Amino acid sequence: MPSSCGLAAVFAGSPRYITNKLQCVLNAAARLVTGTHKFHHGLSHLLHEELHWLDVLERIHYKLGVTVHRYLQAPEYLVDCCTPVSDIPSRRHLRSATRHHLTVPRYCLSTFGRRTFSVAGPTVWNSLPDSLRDPALTSNSSRQSLKTNLFRRYQHTQRSRDVLRLRYINLLLTLTLTLTNIDHSSTKILPHD
Repeated sequence: MPSSCGLAAVFAGSPRYITNKLQCVLNAAARLVTGTHKFHHGLSHLLHEELHWLDVLERIHYKLGVTVHRYLQAPEYLVDCCTPVSDIPSRRHLRSATRHHLTVPRYCLSTFGRRTFSVAGPTVWNSLPDSLRDPALTSNSSRQSLKTNLFRRYQHTQRSRDVLRLRYINLLLTLTLTLTNIDHSSTKILPHD
């Protein structure tokens, strides 16, 4: 991956125009590595299937998930940013306590408050499947499972887009055929008596 990955967690919650710029840089790096042209149609496939690179937003989620996992394995004095729901006495009976959720603190500024690690980290962590939030996972297996999960999300999104495209094309064909039949039926000349 490009060297910007170490700073990926800094861009959590960034506006879309910033992440789009980073995605353009990532796409340019992929074109440089593979020798493809700027308007190559299979660039997304190339990024995911051949280079095994995540998109910028997925990479940010990956880095946040790995960082939170590291914090949870760290000594207690470092874990202040990531408080498990099960550690709060009034919340121990909640379902989220048994699912290894973290407490997401309230924040004041909607622009910067949600971008702090103490908010963005637990938010991404809580969005992961239960199997990835297991504290018994080792660091390496956690990374591998998280990356696999993010690639599966991408593949599912691609399949959903393909299905929507096919439905759209089918709808257009149906409308075209219907309109063609209407045009032909309205242009028929009826015999005069």
